[in-house]
Amino acid sequence: MMSEHKPLAGKTAIVTGAGQGVGRGVALALASAGASLTLMGRTESKLIAVRGEILSRGAAALVVAGDVKALADIDRCVAATISTYGTVDILINNAQEVALGLLLELADDDVTAGWESGPMATLRFMRACHPYLVGGGTIVNMGSRAGIRPDPIARGAYAAVKEAIRALTRAAAMEWASDGIRVNAVLPYATSPAVERLAVERPEEYEKTRRAVPLGRIGDPEDDIGPAVVFLVGPGSGYITGATIPVDGGNAFLG
Repeated sequence: MMSEHKPLAGKTAIVTGAGQGVGRGVALALASAGASLTLMGRTESKLIAVRGEILSRGAAALVVAGDVKALADIDRCVAATISTYGTVDILINNAQEVALGLLLELADDDVTAGWESGPMATLRFMRACHPYLVGGGTIVNMGSRAGIRPDPIARGAYAAVKEAIRALTRAAAMEWASDGIRVNAVLPYATSPAVERLAVERPEEYEKTRRAVPLGRIGDPEDDIGPAVVFLVGPGSGYITGATIPVDGGNAFLG
């Protein structure tokens, strides 16, 4: 996928939710671009599998199993990264528990988990990594089209969570610009375990979803989302901060 050029050689990246879906794809793309990785997620076996893929590409990978909702696990992840690599140059806040459902039907615990795994974890990770990112570090936070569409029916809590992440992204970009830290948000639309299940269990609904994307396909986590993230954390985007970049085949522009 990537050329022999390694724009992220010598850089260290933390990716949350790295065991599957967009997190896995972004981690693989960063590794192919030369970065060393810390992979965080709740299921250690999935992280170990991704680490194997990264090692096969000649990059380094550290596995830290943990829950982003727990501050102690966040601190442990950052500490393990510093102990192994010496610093953190790139932070990818991707992990997110999703609360879907009508507002009158959502369980409080599910909504709370969405906030704690999304905006709260994003804020905590950014603050924990800040001292190491000063002087050229980069952050990419994952938002969602659900947050900007005008009709987030059955996705209200999820949309609220993702918009809160975008607000934190803009605030950090402005507050930390003088520290030399760039912070951007990506709105990805790509295959995931949920999308793959949909293709198998409800193929007609899957096809309808796929055809609704202006570019006519659902993105690939590594080949489509990954390069955009590599660009945003790389030297070619040094004048971009506080931005929201849809990487979704034009899906964000649909009403």
